[in-house]
Amino acid sequence: MSETQFDGQRVTVVGLAREGTALARFLTERGATVTVTDQKDRKVLKPQLAALAGLPIRYRLGGHPEAIFQADIIFLSPGVPFDSPLAKEARRRGIPLSNETRLFTRLCPVPIVGITGSSGKTTTTALVGEMLKKSHPGRVWVGGNIGHPLIGHLGQIRPADRVVMELSSFQLELFGPWEIEVTGRGSMFDPGGWSPPLAAILKITPNHLDRHRTMEAYTAVKREIIAHQKPGDVAVLGFDNTVTRQLARDCPGRAVFFGTTSWQMAPPESWGAFLRERDAKETLMVRLGGKVHPVCQTGELRLRGRHNVENVLAACAIASSAGASLEALRTVATTFEGMPHRLELIRELNGTRYYNDSIATSPERTVAAMQSFDEPIVLLAGGRDKRLPWDDFARLAQQKARHVIIFGEATPIIQRAMHAIPGQCQVHLAATLEVATELAAGLARPGDVVLLSPGGTSFDAFGDFEERGERFRKLVKKL
Repeated sequence: MSETQFDGQRVTVVGLAREGTALARFLTERGATVTVTDQKDRKVLKPQLAALAGLPIRYRLGGHPEAIFQADIIFLSPGVPFDSPLAKEARRRGIPLSNETRLFTRLCPVPIVGITGSSGKTTTTALVGEMLKKSHPGRVWVGGNIGHPLIGHLGQIRPADRVVMELSSFQLELFGPWEIEVTGRGSMFDPGGWSPPLAAILKITPNHLDRHRTMEAYTAVKREIIAHQKPGDVAVLGFDNTVTRQLARDCPGRAVFFGTTSWQMAPPESWGAFLRERDAKETLMVRLGGKVHPVCQTGELRLRGRHNVENVLAACAIASSAGASLEALRTVATTFEGMPHRLELIRELNGTRYYNDSIATSPERTVAAMQSFDEPIVLLAGGRDKRLPWDDFARLAQQKARHVIIFGEATPIIQRAMHAIPGQCQVHLAATLEVATELAAGLARPGDVVLLSPGGTSFDAFGDFEERGERFRKLVKKL
């Protein structure tokens, strides 16, 4: 790739988090004139600025001045909504909007496997990556909304490699065709919509409604991952989820389903992976080469919880569609132990096991976490609400938890939901995660599970769910 590929192009990068930092470096090194803007000031952004030291980048920090619109194209970080005042002003001026993920997909020289969903996408993406690594002769790159941005590795990706990407709704927001006409200016300005040739939507349930406002808008953004496929492309869809199942009706590519219960309703030629009773045991099955093969029994999975059975089925359907071998599916399915902050066992202390499920940023994910345990639960829940319903959370918590300790901005919302459902669960309030952890340790009994599965985002007190999970891990290890 030419080091002067974007010579003379004026670019503004909005947001200096991981994607913005990687993108600013990439574009500067390829000849673009780059301006970086962020609401935060230099003191807060000191690590990011140090990573870009020595590059001829212009910074507009502590706000978004008029000068940032003197650009040929503006790249938004995932945290900047498409309907934000800055984005609206850019569109009013006729400035194209893009993001790091959109640019990477236009420039990537090899096929991309794209995975999205309201939950389970990180675990599924990691599983698919491992399955392909055990089958594919080239290097398998895993990125997107997981790990490090891939834009900085473009020059290392070879024709024999494969790319697997987790794609969030925030990233997919900019995958559709542009509203303005931009022609003859190169791949950075490609105005058309794009979907990966092999794409998966695991499930669509209420999430991020604080940003997307309605389920219709949220579903439309998720659908971008398959909306622009071609007839020969493949869309892997969760059959048990009504929304994803119905997306197959107008899918441009070929629909392949995975599911745990109602998969028999799908045409046999569309089966990808499913559960079947064999010798009185649940067995994960996959369709390979026109034939159905057993992968493993559910009891052989290292991952805990019914939701992870669905994730492994999804990974089998996706990886087999990408060419992974049956042996690779079996090996990974029975050895993969999970990702950090996802039902991560931290330690056992005085007969109590402590689990970090900080990734649970919606009540639905906390419900899935609680359903993964038969033991009595001391639950830590809270954070920032995303305008999602808490009724199912409260109903299950009253059944499975001895104590629920609530912290963060969402405290009054969760407290009202818990008090609206009759039950024996005791509800406690804590000012911070630190106080909640100490309280949980005091309430727990031998045989209990102390579970951090907040149901809200971390942004009321932490930079992201990972920072929150790391804090909890340190607190537990100090007990």
